[in-house]
This record gives sequence, C-alpha cells and structure tokens, in this order.
Amino acid sequence: MRSLLLGCAVAMSALQVAGAATKGVNVVADEAQHRVDVTIDGKPFTSYVWPSTLKKPVLFPLVAADGVTVTRGYPLAPRDTERVDHPHHAGLWFNYGNANGFDFWNNSDAIKPENRGKMGTIHHEKIVSVKSGAKGELVVDSVWETGAGEKILNQRTRYVFSQNGDTRTIDMTVTLTALDKVVFHDDKEGVLGIRVAHFLESPTEKGGTFADASGRQTKVEGNTAGATGVYRTSEGVEGDAVWATRGRWCELTGHTPDGHTETIAIFDHKGNPGYPTYWHARGYGLFAANPLGRKIFDAKQPQFDYTLEKGNSATFQYQVSISSHAVSPAEMNKAADAFESKK
Repeated sequence: MRSLLLGCAVAMSALQVAGAATKGVNVVADEAQHRVDVTIDGKPFTSYVWPSTLKKPVLFPLVAADGVTVTRGYPLAPRDTERVDHPHHAGLWFNYGNANGFDFWNNSDAIKPENRGKMGTIHHEKIVSVKSGAKGELVVDSVWETGAGEKILNQRTRYVFSQNGDTRTIDMTVTLTALDKVVFHDDKEGVLGIRVAHFLESPTEKGGTFADASGRQTKVEGNTAGATGVYRTSEGVEGDAVWATRGRWCELTGHTPDGHTETIAIFDHKGNPGYPTYWHARGYGLFAANPLGRKIFDAKQPQFDYTLEKGNSATFQYQVSISSHAVSPAEMNKAADAFESKK
C-alpha cells in the first residue's frame, strides 16, 4: 500500500511540474505502472488505474479545479480520520452486484478464499487510444470474468475529460457486449459508483451494519465530525431521503474545514437502460447511480432482471461533474439538458 501511495504521489507530482506550462487536457499513459494520468492546465485531475490490489479498473483520485480531492483515499492511499469500511469502494468505478449470479461489486482481497468463487472480476485488457487537447479522451477495453473462470462481458469505456470555469467534467460511455447470455438480476449494488472524501459524508450518518444481497455484513462506524455533505436530486429530494429514489441527476455538496465548497454531480442519460436511475446514495460516502435495480429499491415495482443475449450490446452514458461551488437546481437542469441532448 505504501508503494502504491508513493507511486501515485510521485506520478501526479511529476506530471504537475512537467505540465505546468501546458494548457488544455493532457492524457498520458504509463502501462508499465498500470495507469493513465489526466491533468488540466498542468494540474492533476484523475488517473485511470488497474492495480493488482483491486478487482476492477477505477478512476482515482478525483481532484477539483481548486485542488481539493473529493474521493476517499482508502484503500489505495489511506488518509487519517477516514472510514476504512468497504475496501471495494475505490475512486470512481462501473460494475454490478449480480451478473449471472456472480458479484462483481463487492469483490476485494478481503473476501474469504471459500467465497471467491461467487465473485467476479473486471480485468483491464488494453488502452485503445489516448488524446490530449482542449478536451482529453481515453478509450479502454476490459472483460468481466466470473469466479468460475468464465468471461461473460466485453466492456469498452470511453472517457472524455474537460473543464469549464471551476467545473471539471467526465463524460463516460460504457458499452457492454455479452459473450454469453447475461442476466443482471435486480440488485442494489450498481452500477456507477463513487466513494467520496470524509467532508462530503452526511453529518447525520451515525454508522451501522450494511448487508449486501448475499448477506455479507459490513459495519460502518459513526464519524460525523467535519462531515457536511448534502444530497439533492432532480426531483427535489434532499439528504438521507435520496436513497432508493429516482431522478435524472443527483448532486452532493459539502464544505472542507478550510472553507472550500465542492459539488459532485452524476447525470443519467435518457438513452440508458432503466432510466431514470435509482440513487444508491449513502450518508457514509457511497454515491452511486443504479438503473438495473428496481424491486430491491421499491417493493411495489416488478422485478427488473435486465438481460443481454449472447452477442448483444448495451450502452450506458453518464456525466460526472465536480464544481468548486454550490450548484443550483437551475444550473443542474441546464447541464442535464445539455448532456441529454448528446447522442
């Protein structure tokens, strides 16, 4: 862990120095170190990484335009006073809790050996392309493999990185192609997730014990000192009430101890399966959009087992924005309209 933390720090520091005079978005691949680093005007934004300690590729960390890191450090680069629950929550990721009965969401090195056959892993396969400029682009391929050793999905992900004022944006397009029939069984663990920094956790979060669909329990300790985060959705739902509601966008705003205000927002797209998404948003710092769960969130809804037949594909489009200010609902709706107008 110490070597990974040092590697992250050295890589991002070197890029910041080297890119100090560079305008625009710079995307630099370092396959030997299992990473692609993204800077904007010479300042760190994020990295696409696939370390052996994780069971899927992630974007880590996410850094706002004013230099504030909005993601939790644990488990890749732990920081003092952070929660150390859910070791599978790292940076920003895309996966699911029940695909053909295998759990891709909860997998980590913390899973006991006797249970690993029930889990799934997403393996990075190759970098397809990188582009730098006014916007940056990264295209990567990965494959979903079950604990039984069967490859069930090919995944191509296209990230577009940009900045406008003090708002940084990631446009993310994920195309899944079934290598066999794949059923995404109705489950709460999915699909686009972010684990946020402590200051963005809810001040009302007291901790508790949370169980996944297989009954595995994770205890979350209460730790509200310095937590200021408040969720709000496109439907006007706020705070802890956001969990298990639907909307085309959700934002999370909080304040650092030294006075910075940061807002993370996730925008769903009308072309996505299950639109509008349910929000799997927890006060302890999990901020996720899940369009493939339905009955698990609302017992009145019918079971939603989204199915891809062999050879068929599904595409998911999301936008994640990080703004160094509080963002009004009007601004959010304007951004959502612009995002949904994209094909």
